[in-house]
Amino acid sequence: MEKVKASKLIRHKKSSLAEKINVLRASVMGANDGILSIAGIVIGVAGATSNSYAIFLAGIAGMLAGTVSMAMGEYVSVNSQRDMERRAVQEELELLDDHYDDEVDFVTKKYLKTGLKPELAKKAVEEMMTKDALETVVRERFGFDPKEHTSAVAAAIASMISFPTGSILPLVAITLMPRGIRVIATVIAVIVALSLTGYAAAVLGNANRVKAVIRNVISGSLTMLITYFIGSLFAR
Repeated sequence: MEKVKASKLIRHKKSSLAEKINVLRASVMGANDGILSIAGIVIGVAGATSNSYAIFLAGIAGMLAGTVSMAMGEYVSVNSQRDMERRAVQEELELLDDHYDDEVDFVTKKYLKTGLKPELAKKAVEEMMTKDALETVVRERFGFDPKEHTSAVAAAIASMISFPTGSILPLVAITLMPRGIRVIATVIAVIVALSLTGYAAAVLGNANRVKAVIRNVISGSLTMLITYFIGSLFAR
């Protein structure tokens, strides 16, 4: 009965903060990859030819391929994570059935390492194990909450929407700008966009904003520089 209950914890929970963050993460990273991937493609082709149709066609092909690839990648990645979590929950259920005291001891020792006094650690663990032993041990041993649900489909859809959305900027810039300035205009537009997505990713990950923006801009600039150089080697 408890095994069935644990399985339902993974499958049938309402959207949590963790899931919303996961969708936001997929959206931000999808947009960032869309900007960077298509910028690299169109800049590279622009280095080889001035034919606007050829550049646009390469960008559209890259957008379609990237959209499918990102969506499938997110779907597989999140499902793989959920499979690992299910196995961890099942493993912990068996441990609680057969070695309950050992699991209590494990959590207690972990709390003692944080500096809690033995009596306080013991009391806290007893209360948590009484309330929800499975959730307590899974959280402390594996680092995730079995009650939180992340949707592979939601992440895939978010990525499928955000990738082409990010792709539009470099594609429009390289296509509509005058030939004499379209490469530099696209580079500037991409740098601005990568600054925004780098900042957003840092906010979601609670990381250093400045470092994230600089890292994103540098990687994007190098990508465009390298693809343009490679494209120019094939220029006619």
